[in-house]
Amino acid sequence: MTLSGFALRLAQISDIHCGELTFDADLMESIIERVNRMKLDVVIIAGDLTANGYEWEFEDAARWLERIEHPKVVIPGNHDSRNVGYVHFERLFGGRFSRFRTEFDSLRAERLQATGATVVAVDSSSPDLNEGHCGREHYGWIRDQFDEPDDFKILAIHHHLVSIPGTGRERNIITDAGDVLAELAKLDVDVVLSGHKHVPFFWGLNGMLICNSGTASTRRVRGLTPPSWNEIQVDASTIKAYLHYEDGRREMSLIFSLKTRTLTRDDFYLTEDFVESNRIYAASAAPLSSGR
Repeated sequence: MTLSGFALRLAQISDIHCGELTFDADLMESIIERVNRMKLDVVIIAGDLTANGYEWEFEDAARWLERIEHPKVVIPGNHDSRNVGYVHFERLFGGRFSRFRTEFDSLRAERLQATGATVVAVDSSSPDLNEGHCGREHYGWIRDQFDEPDDFKILAIHHHLVSIPGTGRERNIITDAGDVLAELAKLDVDVVLSGHKHVPFFWGLNGMLICNSGTASTRRVRGLTPPSWNEIQVDASTIKAYLHYEDGRREMSLIFSLKTRTLTRDDFYLTEDFVESNRIYAASAAPLSSGR
């Protein structure tokens, strides 16, 4: 195995919107062909599988996604919760909250300085609403899923936790985004994957890399932003993000240093006194992590 072969690799695809008038079947076909040619640990489908949550739209999405030959993590988006669509999601894709883990062999674990990778998938949608919400009733569940302290940790959630440039007036950010980000910081989450806004963008925040993906297979694009999907590669020292476009281009978007992660985390600190005085945390907060 070459050194590059040790990297953790995943694809992030979102907002395919089966049933949408601008859904492009040829584009979806090319995405599946390209993904299946890649060596990937997992494919994350980060919500908005459908246009309006109808049964036939979900069945169409399921037919497309079952052709992906890699392990998959699928979460719903706000469009999928329209018209009681979550019923069809659960029938075809399983639970709206889920956990996926891949364990590294000893050589890969040594090279990547991690025992494996854990992906925790959270449904941030609410029936017939566009805005997102996680809810502190789920914070404990999220903590429990990240039970391998030396894993590379990934959260997948449809709605964005941080505003995305070039998307107009902010209306749909997760309503409890601040508290969710604080929870993720305590858990030493490495990467957050989201969609929803149809614009790819990457934020480095408190040592986490937040990756937003564009619409993969529709013409519901903003300005001159073309359809795209993300490829994420992780080695012992960096996270690399690439954009894949419909014309076949694969473009590097950023290199995020893991070596400076601890220094970045020093910019953000929650004291025990603050946690104890804040009702949101007092009932459910785990002991504060010292970082790694």
